[in-house]
Amino acid sequence: MDILLDNLPGLLIAIPLLGAFLTPFLSRAGDSVRNAWILLIAALSSLCGLLVASRVLETGTIVYAFGVDAISHGIPPDSGGIPIRIIFTIDPMNAYMLIIAAIVSFCITLYSLSSMEKLSGKDGFFTLLLLLVAGVYGMIATGDLFNFFVFLEISSLAGAALVAYRIDKGVAAEAGLKYAALSTLGGMLFLVGVGLLFAQYNSLNMAVIADRMQMTGLDIIAFVLFFTALAMKCGAVPMHFWTPDSYAMAPSAITAFLVVSSQASLYALFRVCFTLYGGQINPLTVGWVIIILGVLSMFVGVTMAIPQKDVKRLMAYHAVSQTGYMLLGVGVGLAALSSTCLSQSVGMMALKGGLFHIMNHALYKGLLFLTAGVIMYRCGTRNLNQLGGLGHNMKWTMIFFMIGALAIAGIPPFNGFASKLLIYESTFLFNPLLAVIAMVVSILTLASFVKVFHSMFMGPKLPEYQDVEEAPKPMLIAMGILAILVILFGIFPQQVVDTLVAPAASALVDYNGYLAAVLGGV
Repeated sequence: MDILLDNLPGLLIAIPLLGAFLTPFLSRAGDSVRNAWILLIAALSSLCGLLVASRVLETGTIVYAFGVDAISHGIPPDSGGIPIRIIFTIDPMNAYMLIIAAIVSFCITLYSLSSMEKLSGKDGFFTLLLLLVAGVYGMIATGDLFNFFVFLEISSLAGAALVAYRIDKGVAAEAGLKYAALSTLGGMLFLVGVGLLFAQYNSLNMAVIADRMQMTGLDIIAFVLFFTALAMKCGAVPMHFWTPDSYAMAPSAITAFLVVSSQASLYALFRVCFTLYGGQINPLTVGWVIIILGVLSMFVGVTMAIPQKDVKRLMAYHAVSQTGYMLLGVGVGLAALSSTCLSQSVGMMALKGGLFHIMNHALYKGLLFLTAGVIMYRCGTRNLNQLGGLGHNMKWTMIFFMIGALAIAGIPPFNGFASKLLIYESTFLFNPLLAVIAMVVSILTLASFVKVFHSMFMGPKLPEYQDVEEAPKPMLIAMGILAILVILFGIFPQQVVDTLVAPAASALVDYNGYLAAVLGGV
């Protein structure tokens, strides 16, 4: 049992990869066998993620070297050395992201078992889905820059194929190609940055490089490459152009997890700023760059969402807008922590708000995309002009949509309000104008979703939807899990902040602590 627990970080990747490899073979035994297998793998991988996170929060940072115990063998945790090996470094910040990925991945897998029932190509779909999950877990857990690139590519290739899964007269293929092209460009920028650092420091491990960092001209170039690639992958304006097409055309369950994949890139952006370059960059300058990206993302995302008629495209633009809140919170946190005019508590409050919003967004945006998937599944369209009166027959879907819509607009007592309140308070103390912009964007978000709710669910039944049915039970259960968490995190926000968010924020800013955890045994 101890061996199993000690190797949980390795199982994070091994379980979904094994599931992906065996899915095509087990499919030959029938759909029921394949579905049971997929659900088992999803449950095990999510349980593994939650157990790893729990151990980290209880005992501290885990450094896990694949193939050899780097610390006990006296081998420096330098994955650029010989033998080449993969090293996972999981601190409370990584654990926090693992919890998000574990919850959402299980819900979207359960949802997909019903939503994919009428479609062909299910073997390929579920294989790619498990590869996407493995890629995201690897991006979150690795402490090695090159292996982050490898897992980034796994998630990008699987994501691009899943975006193009539905042909839809070539529109989905176009969206998939756009996603693949953007991912390739971002991946190459990141890889060049890795090469620049490896050439100077003969290492790929983030802690080792951070410890040796001299902040030469090549280091600055590498930082710009990392920052650009990861901002592009998380969908920040002005590099957001791939999100509307990709989020709109992918199956709704995949869209819900693509949000988590984008947040894994956002996490990596924060890790680069706080850990890899934490002892070298000018935090005030970089903080303001992140703040500007956040404000642009918030404003452009919400203004582009309002006129949309395609409900998933509208939600995609809102995803860009909500990413802006995360960037704003963390950017203000980075800048405020370095300010001599503000107390450290203001910076930590902003940082907690930005990080808390990552989890909240994954929950309510995932819920909203799944409700949109139900509409598409039952009605065959996402066009708001062709929908109406669905609340008569689809009461649970309507309730779940209401919960997600009120949460994204920041209405109490839902979870979006809790994280936005932290962002409002801290940004007001830092710069009142930023707080005003954030609140205006929330008002516009509420107006947008009121329009969507009225278009889809209110009014008399339309003739073509007289006999429309509620979603199948697996889809309702998946949405119900997310809806319950949205409500609980809104009613008990302080407990969530104290238990999960505060340790993550403290770990992210603890530059010396991260280095000591990885290098301390050498």
